[in-house]
Amino acid sequence: MYKNNKGNIFDFHDLDAPLIYNVTCMIKGKKFTQLQESERIKIEVLLQQGTNCTQIARVLGRPVCTISREIKRNGPRLYRASRAHYFTGLRHRHKPKRVVFDQSMRSFIEIQLQSKRWSPELISVEGKKQHADFISAEWIYRWIWAMKFSMRKADKKYQLLYTFLKHGSGRKRRGRKRTARGNIIDRTWIEHRPRPANNRKRLGDMEADIILGKDRQPGLLVTIDRRSRKTWIRKLKTKDADYVIQKLTGICRKIGNVKTVTLDNDQSFAEHYRLAKLGIKTFFTHPYSSQEKGSVENRIGIIRMFFPKKTDFKMINDQQVKKVQQLINQRPLRMFNYRSPEEIHIS
Repeated sequence: MYKNNKGNIFDFHDLDAPLIYNVTCMIKGKKFTQLQESERIKIEVLLQQGTNCTQIARVLGRPVCTISREIKRNGPRLYRASRAHYFTGLRHRHKPKRVVFDQSMRSFIEIQLQSKRWSPELISVEGKKQHADFISAEWIYRWIWAMKFSMRKADKKYQLLYTFLKHGSGRKRRGRKRTARGNIIDRTWIEHRPRPANNRKRLGDMEADIILGKDRQPGLLVTIDRRSRKTWIRKLKTKDADYVIQKLTGICRKIGNVKTVTLDNDQSFAEHYRLAKLGIKTFFTHPYSSQEKGSVENRIGIIRMFFPKKTDFKMINDQQVKKVQQLINQRPLRMFNYRSPEEIHIS
């Protein structure tokens, strides 16, 4: 029986047992198991009884060198378990650590977020192609929001990165307002859309919508292929139905082999029946059911990262619109195993 100064009692009746070496700890490249506080208490008790390092090693099943090093580090004259455990933890906290999230990663995130408006998930996936130990999307999110509130001078350049996130700025709820929409003739509801179009099994089934700018002025016509998610964007000068359908017809002619187009009930699409001359069938979502054309709504959310709400599209030229279209079509998508819509459409 052994008793230390704190009254801890231990029964060590195996001091004469053969010496046991922890072979796993002695193999190069293996992780060592740190001494626990309970083991340090046993060391303190045995030292008070005059037990040597070899006998202590037998009792704990530890290498002799581990016991010897522990005693030398934490008091060769008077070993105290509580003091040894405290200072060991202190040394671990203050020892140099490998920096994984370095300046090159910060710069990479900043560039991808500002120039391409990529999400943290896409940035992480692309980063891992270049650096095997690149940080996760969750870490990127946390870092961006930490920078928003950081008061450090070195972090000032990153404080506004959160504004480049898709939902970086607050979104205002709009009350539903009844609008006096005119009647759209020859309208076919979405439930009559062919099954292949619903299942996204083929190219040529499109969705289209309009983005408005400052003071609800005409902005962009957005058309997307439901299968590949490839997007075509055209700047609008007016919301007149004749003009909008001309633009949409031009896109369909350029794409070729368009089979269906799904639209909402905006009066800008009132002359949809003109697409029938190209052999294209049109289908309409139900009022207040934007989820029925979720693909184009999702793309609009991405486009808004480049052209936020209240953008004055009179100040935006066709070259800028074309650049955004290119960035979106080259943007990797998780649903395609991080291949881009451009790659899917070609394949």
